[in-house]
Amino acid sequence: MAAAWATVAAMLLLAQVSAAAPVTAPAFLWAPMNYGFSSNEAKEIVHYQTLSPKSLVKSVLEEGGWSNLVCSREDSQKNVDVAVLFLGSKLRSLDISKDKQVDPTLADTLKHSFTSSKFSMAFPYVTMSDDDKLEKSLLSGFAENCNNGFRDNHITYTDTCTVSEDLKKHHDMDSIHELVMSTIEKNPSGQTDLVVFCGGGFKDLDNTKPEGELLSELVTLMKKSGAKYTILYASQPYGLLENPSNLPLGRYLAEKTNTTKAGLGKCDGECMVKSTLLEGSFVGIVLLIILISGLKCMMGIDTPSKFDAPQES
Repeated sequence: MAAAWATVAAMLLLAQVSAAAPVTAPAFLWAPMNYGFSSNEAKEIVHYQTLSPKSLVKSVLEEGGWSNLVCSREDSQKNVDVAVLFLGSKLRSLDISKDKQVDPTLADTLKHSFTSSKFSMAFPYVTMSDDDKLEKSLLSGFAENCNNGFRDNHITYTDTCTVSEDLKKHHDMDSIHELVMSTIEKNPSGQTDLVVFCGGGFKDLDNTKPEGELLSELVTLMKKSGAKYTILYASQPYGLLENPSNLPLGRYLAEKTNTTKAGLGKCDGECMVKSTLLEGSFVGIVLLIILISGLKCMMGIDTPSKFDAPQES
């Protein structure tokens, strides 16, 4: 019986570990040309390791060549006019392999940009934190890893970013276009401008536009302007900060109540597979305990090794 209980304990521990698995979301980095980011061929590189936002920042700076763009360096040369940090709020790691996408334009734009660019990297599994917004984590990571200083005076934001009102903000795509053209024409040998495009688009305009359409417009704007650009797309699924649940991938399997938000009580295909596997595991454990108990009982039966022959009357 001790072996059976050890098996049960191990299965319960495994269930707890899997239940505490962090939510992950993908990140993509690409540029139409290499622009000297890497001396080696760096096209369609995929890092399958699970990374934290800080590890993502290090990879982007070192392997992605962004240290020359956002860090202050005396020997730095302007190889890129504009770098864009696009922060999404829809895409999760498990959405990449789905046939039916919630935002098909977003999936198509990311796929086309990743495969058609001369320099492209993908990070399918980036863990999300319940404490900090991705915008804050990435920008603070850039500042920490730039040994000679972070070029924060060359950063502009869309008006949906949660930053100081004193900083320059873009209220529409035309404002971003003006910045790009100004960088190309008036400051051809200056520093690279970093545009932080936060989720939701703009406050006064395009509130109904999906994330994929905004990203597609931004990529089209960069291409038509003729600018040398690079884009880092990262996603923090919407609702992660609203409910600090540790359930895997933010799925809430508890029964729906009047205070539960609509949609959180539903169990989709992946949820059904996981619940079925868990049920099967418990049934298997019960059957294993019954089998071991039965074998123990059979071994405990004391039967004679031989029987005497019946006496003749």
